[in-house]
Amino acid sequence: MSDLTTLLEVGGPVAALGGGAAYARAKHPAAYWSTVGLPVSTVRLLSSYGSVMEACGLTVAPSRLRVLAVKATTQREVRPVPPRRGIIRPTTTGLRIRLRLAPGQEPADFAASAERLRHAWGVHAVYVTTVKPGVVDLRLVGYDVLRRVRMPRKAAHGPLKVPVALREDATPFVRDYRTIPHQLTLGATLSGKSMYLRHLVAGLAPQSVALVGIDCKRGVELAPFAPRLSALATDPEQAAELLPVLVNEMEDRYDLIKARQGIAPGTPDEEITSDIWGLPDHERPVPIVLFVDEVAELFLIATKKDEERRDEMVTQLIRLAQLGRAAGIYLEVCGQRFGAELGKGATMLRAQLTGRVCHRVNDEASAKMALGDIAPEAAKAACSIAPERPGLAVAGDTSGGWSRIRTPYLSLGNAAETCRESAHLVPDLPALKPFRPDVPVRPVETAAPVFLPRPVTD
Repeated sequence: MSDLTTLLEVGGPVAALGGGAAYARAKHPAAYWSTVGLPVSTVRLLSSYGSVMEACGLTVAPSRLRVLAVKATTQREVRPVPPRRGIIRPTTTGLRIRLRLAPGQEPADFAASAERLRHAWGVHAVYVTTVKPGVVDLRLVGYDVLRRVRMPRKAAHGPLKVPVALREDATPFVRDYRTIPHQLTLGATLSGKSMYLRHLVAGLAPQSVALVGIDCKRGVELAPFAPRLSALATDPEQAAELLPVLVNEMEDRYDLIKARQGIAPGTPDEEITSDIWGLPDHERPVPIVLFVDEVAELFLIATKKDEERRDEMVTQLIRLAQLGRAAGIYLEVCGQRFGAELGKGATMLRAQLTGRVCHRVNDEASAKMALGDIAPEAAKAACSIAPERPGLAVAGDTSGGWSRIRTPYLSLGNAAETCRESAHLVPDLPALKPFRPDVPVRPVETAAPVFLPRPVTD
């Protein structure tokens, strides 16, 4: 009886501790990883490193000198040698370990064994990145960081750089317009596309940049950001008037660059430029980012007259995509659907959009249009996004690399407030002044009148 009582006294706290750990793992994975998952995974990695590498086929035969040394000093069996391991570096989301490849190995060998390493060490995922020839980084992610997105504090910021989402390997996804000037972003209703666009506008608002919008849903997506916009078109008719102005602005900037190139002999090489970023600061025009929401609305036609206007707009968009980068004009093309059946010029426009972000879409053809020319497996990953995870997307570029990302929540009110606070940064572009949206005046809140009690007198 006393043994049973002792067992109950000991088992109660142990069961409570186990239940608390299970609850923390389900509801607070970051806290669970820091307190339980990190120590357990570290011990498991250290104790099984050699055997796991051997089981995964990531070991090599030892050198002759090592074989002779082992035979001369001990009677142990000479076993294959795993890659040399560096110091284990814990992070808030996992572990990082640097490996020096053995002769004959390549990073693809470790990438192919990532799923085996994940199960062997009990982590959520393993990612392999090349540091330099002969050295790779293993990034072990302890839990699903895309379930509840928390952006890292140290994210790359700078001119035309916006940390807009989190990758599945716990690194920030940064939209860098200097590196990838134009991008196509697709997503069905309630897929998180509008949240992604909201982050971009809010991230660019405090920077020295002109924001231009074409929103053919009567401006419901971009109108809240009107205080920070230099121009806004809310229907195809207004877009047909705005796009030629942007093309003329681009041509004027090319004339400025050409005038700078007509330099007298003896001018330093660093002053010769082929884009606006080589111009002196006092001569450089402000960059322009053009947001096109619901791009399919620009392609749809109802009459023969609409077809002529459509062809002109599509031609101007293609010209901006082909030539705009050197003039400091960048495109962010968004839509629910994008395919060759939209009409002439759709495929040609897509070919100029280097970056691709595909949220959940309603048909496989849209995913293939966005990612099929990058990697077939990326299109399959986009088709498997569940509706229960808004903001989840597959991001890639024409180099072939891709990854899953998810945008954190940002309320429309907070994004609009950021634009209102940055309204003084709207640059002076005379050509765009006719398209400047009307900014409604916020009503002044007046305090309710205070009624003081009248004194009682005889």
